Amino acid sequence: MSMGLLFPAALAALLALVVPLIIHIARKSEQLPTDFAALRWLRQKPKPRSRLRFDEWPLLLVRLALLALAALWLAQPILFGAADRSPYVAVVPGAQFDALAFKDSRLYWLAPGFPAIDTPQPAGPLPIASLIRQIDAELPPGTPLTIVTPTIIEGADADRLRLSRKVTWRITSGAMPGPQAKPAPPPLLSVRVDAEHRSAVRYVRAAALAWQPAGRAADIDTAAIDAPLPDPRRTLVWLAGGTLPDGVLRWVMDGGTVLAVSDARLPDGHPGLPVWRDDLDFPLAEALPMGKGRLLHFTRAMTPAQMPILLDADFPAQLGALLAPPTPPARVAAADYAPLPGGRSYDQPPQSLRPWLAVLIALLLLIERWMATRGSRSIAP
Repeated sequence: MSMGLLFPAALAALLALVVPLIIHIARKSEQLPTDFAALRWLRQKPKPRSRLRFDEWPLLLVRLALLALAALWLAQPILFGAADRSPYVAVVPGAQFDALAFKDSRLYWLAPGFPAIDTPQPAGPLPIASLIRQIDAELPPGTPLTIVTPTIIEGADADRLRLSRKVTWRITSGAMPGPQAKPAPPPLLSVRVDAEHRSAVRYVRAAALAWQPAGRAADIDTAAIDAPLPDPRRTLVWLAGGTLPDGVLRWVMDGGTVLAVSDARLPDGHPGLPVWRDDLDFPLAEALPMGKGRLLHFTRAMTPAQMPILLDADFPAQLGALLAPPTPPARVAAADYAPLPGGRSYDQPPQSLRPWLAVLIALLLLIERWMATRGSRSIAP
């Protein structure tokens, strides 16, 4: 540990130490001279040389110490390396653990504010990844860190954690309180179709109808391929072969989503990634990110012979999942999410000594007042 000053210029206040010295030197005696008539004819003798003398030196020392501490308080002293380095254990809510196994460690819930383990278990969705990064940044280097987690983690980031230290990752039984799943609104479809693919419209319309509550019409508009493109908030189903028009590509680059049939020609040099597979693990659709949007592409013709899933009762749900906006994973196996070492380390903030100095100054002030006003004392300087 080492000490420093944030404002060393404030030490100039130590010049005030001369004030108590002057007061004690200049203190007047209570004795007053009295003239006697019989002595006025006597020849005056030289007065003996007086010596410098400090009266009540204990009081003087207390006052000097009080002013010195006040000057040090103004200089804002800080202490480096005074943080607690005892083992730190963070328990993910829902994980089963034995507190006796960590009797020499600090135990906290892995939740905002990091409440003590003897407080009620936090509930609700938790940003686990952000909380782990915060602990790593706030703990001093070299402090042992243990994280107790259930087998499944809710609230994970898409990227695996990389911390500044090696973490003891302990997986136990239990389950985290997960977020309440909210049903995603069904996608709004706009179909652009040519004469050759008009038979495929029935499957798209049937899926859109299945997404709606009973008795409500499907929100879908159908037009020829030369009709104006829809609002980018809608999903464009392009049922036409050949090269995709430049207008459609620009529409995707601006943030739109297009689902094209298998004989639509994709831009050269842009391979797609399989995002939908059948029961035999063969791809049914591929995705191609473009600008701010996505270009989805069927790998087979939209006929029951080529895509038997068109007649499956689960087709609307799977098509809706394909068209839903991609979201980063939030649920992950704890065994696959153990943090890796080698991350950035952070400087620890120093500990301020001003609160302790304030207490000491108040104590010395009380002592000084008692010494200066006690009844057995003569005249206070």
